[in-house]
Amino acid sequence: MASKSSMDYEAIPVTALNCSFRKKLGLYLNPTNAVAADWRTVAEMMDFTYLEIRNFEKSEYPFEKVLTEWEPRPEATVANLLSILEKAERKDVISDLRDIIDDDCRKYLERQMRKPVQVPVVDSCGPRTQEREGITLYDNPQGLTPETFDAFICYCQSDFQFVHEMIKQLEQTECNLKLCVFDRDVLPGACLWTITSELIEKRCKRMVVVISDDYLDSDACDFQTKFALSLCPGARSKRLIPVVYKSMKRPFPSILRFLTICDYTRPRTQDWFWMRLAKALSLP
Repeated sequence: MASKSSMDYEAIPVTALNCSFRKKLGLYLNPTNAVAADWRTVAEMMDFTYLEIRNFEKSEYPFEKVLTEWEPRPEATVANLLSILEKAERKDVISDLRDIIDDDCRKYLERQMRKPVQVPVVDSCGPRTQEREGITLYDNPQGLTPETFDAFICYCQSDFQFVHEMIKQLEQTECNLKLCVFDRDVLPGACLWTITSELIEKRCKRMVVVISDDYLDSDACDFQTKFALSLCPGARSKRLIPVVYKSMKRPFPSILRFLTICDYTRPRTQDWFWMRLAKALSLP
């Protein structure tokens, strides 16, 4: 690095870096520079493809877009960002912004240490149903035995026919798996994002992501995928399984490229598709 710091950047995610840092970093990297490496060089070193970089060019602030797309990845730490800048021979950026980086990292670590202790609510009016209780079809209304699932299915409405086939192949066969399909299993009336985060984090062992061109335009799918990835950097503890069931015209989402894919579009491997997916979902 350009200068040493006592802080362990490897343990700090890029999301710790605040807006002021991102804006100033963009001022260094967004302008096209014939001499020094610009945002395109850094994006390529972050393992974005040519087509993805061309798509970033449409943004008014391309590097901020690159950083936002890169940060859900498991390798998106402050240490790796600084390493990429150094390899791109932009030590000037590291040197000029070091104080801001250290300040943001220090604030992040302080926030982590100040996480509040959860105290049970005391209510003299007797038992009541909380927002995260009684949210699925077979939940106990008192929250004593919340319904759990083998996998949460992340999909958009245009792919629902394939989700029906998934239910048929994985639930109604000897696989005997239990899938959480939002339109079928979730009761109406509660906050969408609260329910989704509860199901992904607490109720489901795995998450299957049905990838398609329409998936890329779905805000709900984007939230579900990024939330699940944030719970398990590198997908080590809560395995995400991307499924592609039809050919795509648009690039595969970059935040999922580091995961192995279950691909239904390859005729030679279709016979193994459901067996492989069922086995992955049945693991402890």
